[in-house]
Amino acid sequence: MRFILNVIWLVLGGLWLALGYLIAGIICCILIITIPFGIAAFRIGIYALWPFGKTVVDKPTAGVGSMIGNVIWFIVAGIWLAIGHIVTAVAMAITIIGIPLAIANLKMIPICLMPLGKEIVDVDRVSYA
Repeated sequence: MRFILNVIWLVLGGLWLALGYLIAGIICCILIITIPFGIAAFRIGIYALWPFGKTVVDKPTAGVGSMIGNVIWFIVAGIWLAIGHIVTAVAMAITIIGIPLAIANLKMIPICLMPLGKEIVDVDRVSYA
């Protein structure tokens, strides 16, 4: 089922979202000081291509640097990527088959707003202890 949802996701909007993250990552990597933001954008872009079966967890080693970086990311790129997620979610929610995809799209907004200090892992690797 995850494979089918991922294929539908890819066709209906995942590719465009991943391209948005790719552009943000390239822009961030051009400027030397923002390379960590570029790496985060590439990581989220891969997640945006094939999101079902993956989840986002907090990194236990994240500190104050991640928090400061997230504030900068929010102002520079996060808000624009979140708007892209909202627009895509609304477009997906118009059809009945797109409603689960729209919900998944809205679940991606927190990581696109604050990507530093987060890790994307397989759902099977997460322990809920």
